[in-house]
Amino acid sequence: MTVPSQNREQLAELANYLAQERDLILRAWREAVDRDPEVSTASTISRAQFNDHIPEILDAFESDLRHRETGASASASASAAERQSAAEHGLHRWQQGYDQRETMREWGHLHLCVLDAIERFGSDRPDLELTVMSDARRALVRLCNNGVCESAARFAWLQRAEAAGRVRELEQALEQLQTFERERAEKWREAAHDLRGSVSVVSSAAAIVGRDGVQEATRTQFSQSLRKSVVSLHDLLSDLMSLARLEAGHDKRADTEFDVGQVMREFCDSMRPMAAERGLFLDSEGPQSLLISSDAAKVRRIAQNLVLNALNATERGGVRVTWERGMNSSVLQWILCVQDTGPGFSKESAPVLARALKEATDEAQEVEVRAEAAGDQSAQTTPPQTLPSQSPARTSHTQHGEGIGLSIVKRLCELLDASLELESDAGKGTTFRVTLPCGYAK
Repeated sequence: MTVPSQNREQLAELANYLAQERDLILRAWREAVDRDPEVSTASTISRAQFNDHIPEILDAFESDLRHRETGASASASASAAERQSAAEHGLHRWQQGYDQRETMREWGHLHLCVLDAIERFGSDRPDLELTVMSDARRALVRLCNNGVCESAARFAWLQRAEAAGRVRELEQALEQLQTFERERAEKWREAAHDLRGSVSVVSSAAAIVGRDGVQEATRTQFSQSLRKSVVSLHDLLSDLMSLARLEAGHDKRADTEFDVGQVMREFCDSMRPMAAERGLFLDSEGPQSLLISSDAAKVRRIAQNLVLNALNATERGGVRVTWERGMNSSVLQWILCVQDTGPGFSKESAPVLARALKEATDEAQEVEVRAEAAGDQSAQTTPPQTLPSQSPARTSHTQHGEGIGLSIVKRLCELLDASLELESDAGKGTTFRVTLPCGYAK
């Protein structure tokens, strides 16, 4: 349907007005979210991280208002840009530790803030055509509906990716059991074959194998294999139970004041013997004292899972653990970083959950670069650094425990309002960086 000329001009004026009011809209949105007691994560991120892809979404909305007379193709192009930016926004909110409800409530606050700006424009323009405000409100509803749908779709995709990773872990555990059973049967078959010449009845052979017939080296090898398999399965089941509690919301944050510098030093000291058994180093560096208010057990669990994954991925070299106070002046933060000299992986060959984290990290860095270029001093553009790889490339990029361990880390980060970044590439080491608040609003 053709839009009358006067209506097109007034919609273009509205678009220009919204562009001029952009800073006011974004500030009102942040303040509305800060007042919402059900959105706690927003207070732990910088202004650049909070705004994220929303300026691009508003650009597309304003373009839609300005160019309605060019027909369906222009409208479809603007809608596609809105959807793409909304999906990336949903990915970043997931990376920053938001749950889905928090993200949806943010979209609601944004809707109201833009609507307030549209109403201010209308109140100052008594000469507006009747359909102009109606068209603008309908376009805004479509914008926010797209944003909610795309953000929700991205969260759902990420949840499916995590579930797929857990299925792979269980399949690997089952395969290990089946392999163990085949090896055990083969050992017994070989032992029975060796004894067959000296016994006449199969039942007697089995009794002899169980009592005296198996060589001690074979018995020891079998016992060690059995012990390792039992320990591996026990760890896997423990991780699955921990993840189930986190996903069910049974684990709550228990805030206490503690020295995270001391906790990290003690943790690294306890992990060094494991690294040494594998011929790897485990270096640590950070302030001797760093007082924060958080959940010490969950902070330690994040560090433990990341270090265990790093040790499993590394054949030569080792792991470096660092902690420091954050550089963002607008939010009190501290940063935990775990680096390894493993073979790394490209974004294309990474497991699904790791690939999503890598994609979110890359996109977030691009957003912050644009924010810094626009003069936003709260932007953090320093990417996580990687160590040179010292390990040969792996034939399989999914190590045992990596999928579930990383899912647990991600859930713990959500519980602690922390963001999780991943930097890696084939032939380079892998770095995980966790940015956590130094405290929480009472």
